Amino acid sequence: MQTAAEKTPAVQPGDLHWRPPSSLEEGVEGASPGVNIEPGSLDDGWRVPDPITLGDGTSVQLFKDGEALHAAYSAIRHAKKRICLQVYIFRSDPTGRAFARLLAAKARDGMPVYVIYDALGSIDSSPAMFQEMAAAGVRLAVFHPIRPWRCRFSWRPFNRDHRKLLLIDDDIAGLGGLNVGGEYAGSWVVPSVLTSSPWRDNAVGLRGPSARLLLIPFARMWRYIEVGGKLRTAEFLYNLDGGDFGILATVPTRRTPLAPLRQILEDARRSILLTVSYFAPPDELIDSLCRAAQRGVRVRLMLPGECDVRLLLIAARSFYERLLNAGVEVYERQGAVLHAKTMCVDGRIAVVGSTNLDYRSIEYNCELSVILRNAEFGSQLDDLFEHDVRFARQITQGEWRHRPWNDRLVQWAVRSARYLL
Repeated sequence: MQTAAEKTPAVQPGDLHWRPPSSLEEGVEGASPGVNIEPGSLDDGWRVPDPITLGDGTSVQLFKDGEALHAAYSAIRHAKKRICLQVYIFRSDPTGRAFARLLAAKARDGMPVYVIYDALGSIDSSPAMFQEMAAAGVRLAVFHPIRPWRCRFSWRPFNRDHRKLLLIDDDIAGLGGLNVGGEYAGSWVVPSVLTSSPWRDNAVGLRGPSARLLLIPFARMWRYIEVGGKLRTAEFLYNLDGGDFGILATVPTRRTPLAPLRQILEDARRSILLTVSYFAPPDELIDSLCRAAQRGVRVRLMLPGECDVRLLLIAARSFYERLLNAGVEVYERQGAVLHAKTMCVDGRIAVVGSTNLDYRSIEYNCELSVILRNAEFGSQLDDLFEHDVRFARQITQGEWRHRPWNDRLVQWAVRSARYLL
């Protein structure tokens, strides 16, 4: 009997711009709750969009859910010169081990393979898996070890590397919200049995000159881990105010990384679509969203109805009344654990990456997002937001005003302590 993975086409994707053949797009409606769990799933109406092309010739592909890791795995398999991978979580489950084996095989073939992973994010992963990769020649860099005696430089347990980035050769890159693990991949890499709600995530793949720019933040982070020094040396900000491609590779500094995002919100004239998994921002960002709605911008938030961090779900809900009173539309995604981090403003400015809107992401983490100023890509993100609306519950002002008082008390307490989350 064939598994789901064995039913995939004989011609496998060779880079991050693979699109399912038409036979895979003609599945059965209602196959999943709006999540691409495995190859062949129609995903209740979602179609993989065509790549768009930036002014410098870079091709950009929007990915959804596990298809991003499928494309990443295939890109690694077809790499010719170099592989660079940076993740917060590198699980040692069947999906993670499949990636580890492939990376080890490429290293044994003589290809330079570099992997950065976060010590806290991957704390539950098997040390043996990383030892096997190292023995095969994979060059590993561990960001901020948890145990002080394993630190080569200063011990900074609260600052984490939350970036997710794949670089292949000189012209292919992929980034977004996905780590390496079964909850993100579903059955797109290896057959997987779903034991809990599927995870809903976004990513982008790039091929061309702009992809090469992402080597800079990777190299800066690698140097920081290997040489030490100030964490700010791993920062890379590029084209934040103009151009059709920008990079927001932030680090914890006194200068808030939210400033560029807030400016994009302040400049909005028509629409703001924000999809985010962890929403516990400072009051300044709430102010920006409310002001936009009050000046006539249609502001719509897609937030989790189910979350792997329960306190952050409560923290997000603590802002609903103020947002709803200002005219912001609030939706909670159902049937999946929302983990995506995207923003689209006026249908032409898009932000995709690892950056959440909570204090950990803003004040403690290293994050990576790209800014794409392209109306065609913005339209694709708009379509993806509308697709999520089909699987979401809209929160109404009347409903929220009548929530129980014990809920209000818990939400107030968690909001007051959100700086610690």
